Amino acid sequence: MTTLEELAQALIAIIRLGCICRFIYCMVRLSGAEEEATKYKKRSRNVVLFYILAESIWQVKELILFYYQ
Repeated sequence: MTTLEELAQALIAIIRLGCICRFIYCMVRLSGAEEEATKYKKRSRNVVLFYILAESIWQVKELILFYYQ
């Protein structure tokens, strides 16, 4: 069971790091290209929404496991 928890923690860390890197990339590209501004604004908004959804899923999982233990 500890290996499964370590795997879950590693996956959460990878998701967080990936979202941060993608958001920074979109912000850098947004500052450089005015003609593509709407595209990168939408992409950065999608990254934030994905991050919120991913964190919510992990929190619901933790609540369910806490409730049934």
